Amino acid sequence: MTGGMAPPHLDEHAVTVDAAPEAVWAALGDVLDRTFSGAVAQTYARLVGCPDHAASGPRPLAEGSTIAGFRVTAAVPPSELLLEGRHRFSTYALVFRIDRVAPNRTRLRAESRAAFPGAAGRLYRALVIGTGGHVFGVRRLLSGVATRARSR
Repeated sequence: MTGGMAPPHLDEHAVTVDAAPEAVWAALGDVLDRTFSGAVAQTYARLVGCPDHAASGPRPLAEGSTIAGFRVTAAVPPSELLLEGRHRFSTYALVFRIDRVAPNRTRLRAESRAAFPGAAGRLYRALVIGTGGHVFGVRRLLSGVATRARSR
């Protein structure tokens, strides 16, 4: 991760997609842009104090691009995308890895990392991680990417 030590590992989720890695890569960028470009995502990012609270930079996503709550710090098409972010309650990273597992069959993995310093961070972790909201969101994101990649 950029700027020092990576936050601690939280979890990893994966989906296998009947599509080529290039289609999964394109779908990932599309779904991330769509998911994090709405008013709700941008308002939330502002409320918690994310420095990156709106989409900016090159499209398709590349190093330096931003979406609400995240900055792309590494992009290696079509195999790896690293998003990093921070706000008042957490420092975090989301690493997407795309691996060909067979002809026209790809595995998309999402690894989450985060640190939650202080009492406010512990409370935020309980609200986001402890309730299952994070797992629900990541799995929904992966499902959306798989659906979009298959339709390409």
